[in-house]
Amino acid sequence: MSFNKKFDQHGVWRREFALRLKLLAEWMKDHDLLDAAVEERLHRLESQVRSDKVMVAFVAEVSRGKSELINAIFFAGYGRRIMPASAGRTTMCPTELGYDADVPPCLRLLPIETRLQSQALMEWRMVPEKWTRVDLDVNDPAQLARALEKVAEVRHVTREEARALGFWHDDNLDDNPLVRADGLIEVPRWRHALINIAHPLLRQGLVILDTPGLNAIGAEPELTVSLIPQAHAVVFILAADTGVTKSDLSIWREHLITEGDGCESRLVVLNKIDTLWDALSTPEQVQMQIDRQVAISAEILGLPKSQVIPVSAQKGLVAKVTGDEALLQASELPTLELALAQGVMGQRQKILRAAVADGIGELKGEAERAMHIRRRDLAEQMIELRGLRGKNVSVIHHMRFRIEQERAEFNASGAKIHAVRSVHLKLLREVFVLLGTPTLRAELAELTHALKQPGIKLGVKRVYGQAFSRLREGLQKSQILSGEIQSMLTASFRQLNAEFSFSLQPPNEPDFTRYEHDLELIQRSHLQYLGLGNILKLSQPEFSERLVRALATRLRVVYESALSEVELWNKSASSQLDAQLRERRRNFGRRLEAIKRIQQAASGLNERIAEIDAQENILNELDAKLTELTSHLVGKPALPSPAQDEAEATVIAALTEMA
Repeated sequence: MSFNKKFDQHGVWRREFALRLKLLAEWMKDHDLLDAAVEERLHRLESQVRSDKVMVAFVAEVSRGKSELINAIFFAGYGRRIMPASAGRTTMCPTELGYDADVPPCLRLLPIETRLQSQALMEWRMVPEKWTRVDLDVNDPAQLARALEKVAEVRHVTREEARALGFWHDDNLDDNPLVRADGLIEVPRWRHALINIAHPLLRQGLVILDTPGLNAIGAEPELTVSLIPQAHAVVFILAADTGVTKSDLSIWREHLITEGDGCESRLVVLNKIDTLWDALSTPEQVQMQIDRQVAISAEILGLPKSQVIPVSAQKGLVAKVTGDEALLQASELPTLELALAQGVMGQRQKILRAAVADGIGELKGEAERAMHIRRRDLAEQMIELRGLRGKNVSVIHHMRFRIEQERAEFNASGAKIHAVRSVHLKLLREVFVLLGTPTLRAELAELTHALKQPGIKLGVKRVYGQAFSRLREGLQKSQILSGEIQSMLTASFRQLNAEFSFSLQPPNEPDFTRYEHDLELIQRSHLQYLGLGNILKLSQPEFSERLVRALATRLRVVYESALSEVELWNKSASSQLDAQLRERRRNFGRRLEAIKRIQQAASGLNERIAEIDAQENILNELDAKLTELTSHLVGKPALPSPAQDEAEATVIAALTEMA
């Protein structure tokens, strides 16, 4: 199955899941099973699946055929090149291709001059008026291709301007761009490009990151420390005729491989194998040359040969456009698409389905607890009512008095429940402080100060290490506090269960281990960037400021995710208690209503017993329906077929009818 088909399958599953989740929410709401925590969990699951993105980053030095490869894999359906892929340097600025339904089809370009200001790239995304916008006509491939040529635009600036923009380094002349005869230096016109089009794969959550060569990558710290490390797959492109050059190796070592990081998500493409197709050589001799280049490249990069795939992107694109199956197979493009499908999409689906299954399991458990409370209350009522058979009026009157007394005692116990909540919230506030933005800013203050100092920063790695140690200590303190809260909740819930016959169960405690792992990944990507190769760039205050802002932006995402998990944990505990208090009050009302009806009519007792029997059957049906609805949500996606759209429409129609 090709990458495109695999991604189509992933998209069908996501849309079907979102619809089934919506139907489950409506069903739970109709049957009064949707408390605040369950509703929040449903909303997060739906948001997680609907907004799930799969980013594939294409990284290469200049003239390796990177844009042509993107055209061949994703845009051959247009019948022409969409991304500029002429001879020489084409992509001058990092370019993201994705889809946002709230934004019309357009190309947005951030001027290179924004590098002179301290804001991180992520912050500029929040200021759309600072971007130059070009509207796109997705039904006109020629207009689309012409518009996208803007990512190749350049400016010619003085050496001072190039130095200020981060493209010229007096202490590293070998890596500087060429100086023209008039003394000017060529730099990109744009700092970053965002392309928003409703391509089928982009609509389903694919994000393509097209990066420029070594000089441009090194000038934009956010690429190295944020965007590329967060990509689900990185496709690194070499040229078959040159193999691994010095600049290729610099990109690989400085920007793509970090110490202790696995290479499973890295695919190396040995592009332009058609340059080795020689009319004077036999096919076997040509294949031997290709195999030799694959083996040498794999050895230099420290990868298994299976992760180095020889391809001709140009011939693959031509073959797809002209329908030449023999040329397509010779280009080896299907082999690369298969590797992407099995590696990227296979792993992504596995991770997402596991996360979804965990969420659905917790959601189902909370709904089952609510039904268990109802079932237990019905059983208590049944015992009471059957015990009244053959009893006189005074006994029934006494029963009513006893129920009213129980309700009064229960209402008076609200102070004890309030005390439990007060202690719980006090400890929670400490966790919120540890994970809040002011604490994060304070922990980074020393690092920010060190990076902003002028001159070469030889001790910056030590300061980085100290900052991340403090951040990890904060997460560990949060874990300890959450453990104390969990212990308190367990003891309190056990006491409440004993006193009031509740069935409270503490929700799963937040696990901060994965956030510590995220910190580790961020630290590794930054420390890799702080090697000797970039020590001179760090001497520039504006570059250091961009770096620390990029770091703060990425850390903020981690801490906000941790806070969100703590909030859901708190809401799950509170909502569970609220739901059982509410059910208990309803139970008192139902019991009193039953006694009242029995007092009013002799036949009321048997009628009420019959009603409780009927309600028990309804609960059994609800339980079975809940299992059915949730089991659909954790099922594997169906295999795609030629009539996939029709099949999907049929599934959605059937689900709507079922609702």
